[in-house]
Amino acid sequence: MSDPWVIEDADLEDVLQLAAYLALVLKPGDVVALNGELGAGKTTFARTVILSMLDKSQEDIPSPTFALVQTYEEGRIPLAHIDCYRMAGAEELQEIGLEDILIRGAALIEWAERVETELPESRLEIAIADGTREETRTLTLTGQGAWERRAGRLKAMMDFCASSTWAAARPVFLQGDASSRAYARLHLDDKTAILMDSPAWPDGPPVRDGKSYSALVHLADDVRAFVAVATALEGAGVSVPRILAHDLENGFLICEDLGDRVYASETGEDPPLEELYCAATDVLVALRAFVPAEPLALPGGGTHTVPGFSRQIMEFEAELLLDWFYPAIQGEPCPDEVRADYLAVLRGLFPLVEGRDEAWVLRDYHSPNLLWLPDGEGLARVGVIDFQDALIGHAAYDLVSLLQDARRDIAGDLEGRLVAHYCEARGNRDSEFDAQSFAAAYAVLGAQRNSKILGIFARLAKRDGKHGYLAHIPRVSAYLERDLDHPALGSLRAWFDKHLPREARLKPLDI
Repeated sequence: MSDPWVIEDADLEDVLQLAAYLALVLKPGDVVALNGELGAGKTTFARTVILSMLDKSQEDIPSPTFALVQTYEEGRIPLAHIDCYRMAGAEELQEIGLEDILIRGAALIEWAERVETELPESRLEIAIADGTREETRTLTLTGQGAWERRAGRLKAMMDFCASSTWAAARPVFLQGDASSRAYARLHLDDKTAILMDSPAWPDGPPVRDGKSYSALVHLADDVRAFVAVATALEGAGVSVPRILAHDLENGFLICEDLGDRVYASETGEDPPLEELYCAATDVLVALRAFVPAEPLALPGGGTHTVPGFSRQIMEFEAELLLDWFYPAIQGEPCPDEVRADYLAVLRGLFPLVEGRDEAWVLRDYHSPNLLWLPDGEGLARVGVIDFQDALIGHAAYDLVSLLQDARRDIAGDLEGRLVAHYCEARGNRDSEFDAQSFAAAYAVLGAQRNSKILGIFARLAKRDGKHGYLAHIPRVSAYLERDLDHPALGSLRAWFDKHLPREARLKPLDI
């Protein structure tokens, strides 16, 4: 957005709406500079942003005129409300600790023009002036630095929502996922919907053969895949969020709200854990029989083709173990000969899954992406919310994702009963279903997936500073042990026993 964004004759509701949407996109390090004469509405605007961050409709938000700064720690990020009216000089802004504030949170600064020399180069400036009527204001938003692009996206998001039936809705931030997607719950009277902000993923740096990681493993790079796969899954009877409004070019969706009963937060008391996971297993049985027309149609024209889960993808993902987890355990890069032995073993196992029992693989079919819908019946009791990276591959992969969940303990005996339930259901549908071959494929794909996850979690800690993922490593290693127990994986177990033995993998990792 190169030109300022001007909102003319905004009434109070317009101003409050802008503040609520701005609260969705603030992140640590952000500065919002509020300028305008006395009585223009700077404090009203700042209070609305604060209340939106706290997800509260009413609370006493004091003016920081005399204290200079008020801080709020209880929102999704810390937020400071700063008033520079009484500051003797711009240097006072640093004396109250702006630099420390921005390490963890964001700042709303009134009378920012008085301290402009001390403001960071990247910031959002909002000038508030009188409108043509007494009760209206004219707001001019100018993005500086990174905020130039972000202000443009904020405007596009608000324009999209304004063009829908949810124009008057109040947006409330929802926790996003590990991708660049962000979410908000839209509240309108007694109804809710989910706003998805899913910008096109920029292609990352080349990691092999001139291709980025996302290109090599076929991760969806924009929202079109989500829309296409959601439409097809809905036709198969799977409970997915219905698309209520879309802007495919900019990557905005308004979707049905399936609620908050995420599998990851279910205690297993009501309903019991086995009932939850049996229902999710039944969805995979039904999905195996689903053969969608290819390519998948997109609203307004265009298509999406679901790619195949190739040997190259499986191999590249499994090598993340060597790139990140091996050095974390052994303290040195993986030697070439050790890597060669690992790949040779994997290549000997891949024929057990390649071109066999092919179905849609949703890829991340696990507790953070499944919701319990108790009012539904049959398959409709399980909501599925993450599937844009779907591939065509062996049907066992999603069952592994479900029953060897990196973020939740699934006991071995429960896993065994659910695998048996799946195989019995598949056998009842298809007399040619081979449970023994399926079990071998399940073990191979479990070892491949868990090796990949160990590498990813080590990478998240080492490269990205996200050390919370390390807590899951003993669980993932324990799942890997179950996979290595299958007789078909004897050569892979021998490799792990020699180079990454069980006792080294199961202990907490400190990176």
